[in-house]
Amino acid sequence: MNAKRMLLDTALTHFAQEGYEGASLQKIAEAVGIKKPSIYAHFKGKDDLFLSTLKNALKEEKRRITRYIVSRREQPLENRLSGLLEFLQEEYTRSSESKFVLRMAFFPPSSLYDEVMAMINPFLDSMEKRVVQLMEQAKAEGSLQIEESVDAAVAYMTLADGVLVEMVYGGLPGAQRRLKASWPIYWAGIQAVEARKGQ
Repeated sequence: MNAKRMLLDTALTHFAQEGYEGASLQKIAEAVGIKKPSIYAHFKGKDDLFLSTLKNALKEEKRRITRYIVSRREQPLENRLSGLLEFLQEEYTRSSESKFVLRMAFFPPSSLYDEVMAMINPFLDSMEKRVVQLMEQAKAEGSLQIEESVDAAVAYMTLADGVLVEMVYGGLPGAQRRLKASWPIYWAGIQAVEARKGQ
């Protein structure tokens, strides 16, 4: 593994655990086995290393989410969508990329707020679009009775926010409790709204 890759992997662990402010270039360099000035042969500084690490983490998270969705394409949509939220909860507990991305989505460093959100927002938008696509596909197959897929996807992302922010603040048990309580209401609700519109 080359030095740049090792720096990115090591920085991911440090940024995920300690945040932008808490992570130290000195400690990252020591963990890689190089001197701190050697970092500047690969990155302009801490900001550049941080943003490069976030870019890689987002790419990996997007790949994992896509892999999850594809691997469950034979399941009913409700199972795939509720399962995706369970999958993201599990990812947070075992994946440095997921932990880093989720923390930065809710708590970006103030000095890099614009740069971070310029990466986070397209990631979230792509996830929302994927949910819309899944709903449209289920409608075409006749397995979902709903007209406004976009509204239902926005509501899904709002539910995801509530469940995942609990992961950051309260941990897995609280997040699981939120999902278990809110999912049946969400799923029944998006279909009931459309049923009322049709009356």
